Amino acid sequence: MRVLVLDGNQNQAVACVRSLARAGHKVLVGESSGWSKAGWSRFSGGSFRYPPPHQHAGDFVRRIAQIAADEPGTFVLPCTEATSLPLSAQREVIFAAGARMVLPAHLDLLRAGNKEETSRLAQSLGIKVPKTIAVSDPARVEHAARSVSYPVVLKPRKSSELSEEGVRTAGRPLYARDGGELAAAYGQISARSPVVLVQEFVQGDGMGYFALMCHGELRAEFAHRRIRDVYPSGSGSALRLSVPVAPEIRQAGLAMLRALNWHGAAMVEFRQAPGRPPVFMEVNGRLWHSLPLACYAGADFPAWLALMAEHGDIGLPAPYQPGVRCRWLLGDLRHLLGVWRGAPKSYPMRYPSRLRTLLSELTPVPGTYHDNFRWEDPLPELGDWLSLVARAGTKRF
Repeated sequence: MRVLVLDGNQNQAVACVRSLARAGHKVLVGESSGWSKAGWSRFSGGSFRYPPPHQHAGDFVRRIAQIAADEPGTFVLPCTEATSLPLSAQREVIFAAGARMVLPAHLDLLRAGNKEETSRLAQSLGIKVPKTIAVSDPARVEHAARSVSYPVVLKPRKSSELSEEGVRTAGRPLYARDGGELAAAYGQISARSPVVLVQEFVQGDGMGYFALMCHGELRAEFAHRRIRDVYPSGSGSALRLSVPVAPEIRQAGLAMLRALNWHGAAMVEFRQAPGRPPVFMEVNGRLWHSLPLACYAGADFPAWLALMAEHGDIGLPAPYQPGVRCRWLLGDLRHLLGVWRGAPKSYPMRYPSRLRTLLSELTPVPGTYHDNFRWEDPLPELGDWLSLVARAGTKRF
């Protein structure tokens, strides 16, 4: 089967290209730039360019449909919200071209991306959630400031939002220790999101439940333990270890995905302090950035998605291997730089030690895999660093 892997400059796209090629599929890699690190993989059968979905959503969808129509039965695999949202909204254009996708119903995809709505859903299912106030009017900021216990986190209601023009990304959360900091943080986030969530800060470690669902029923699952995050204040992981799924994380994560009638791959994120129940954070209704670890450990989500696209369902796969360690080199450098710069303003938790972080990152651990680098396929790693240089140059310009 021919597969179009989109978002070629993402780590999950590199993992998809390698996985799908090993499974015998012909893989083409798409990106809005002229090249991509996944397109440089020796496992890629070719590359193509599409209009930026954040600027030209309709043109982007038509371009994907045009390429897919060259070979009926092509599987279109988006790897981020920026590509999955417009494709989902105009899925009839893709299906009319004879292509396949594995996505939930569009309304369910939108529900999953709305943190306010998923928090209400989690609460209705008996899952612990942080106290949250949604603020959409500057006049309500002072009321919110008096109603919360500090410290708090402020975040956009949706990480990505689809409009007629394209997909807008709302950016990272901010922290506040008092009413003045809350008002300042609200001013920054409200410029990119019409609704801002003011949420109590939850102590604990970030935990994820990764799953492949078939119309609300579980087909495969995965879990890892974060060792270092890209941003020390919390984000996707730079270094992580595959672990068995904790029963309480499985119960809560599955309850959420079943309630959403999820179809395809997704991640449900929690925070958990030792000895306490997990606290729901959000649903990421797409393939995740740390996907390479799952593939190395035997949880081959890209190949399973292709089987689901081709046959409608899959059998239950063999268990994955715990104890596999995987590192994103560029992400680890970002972690080190973040530690060196110091904690973000108003960050309420203890920040990592600079010297300890440096020594930890410089100490090799035998058997560690890498998100992008493999001896038989080294160019995606090179592309990752060149992409960083290109982005830095664009910002400076």
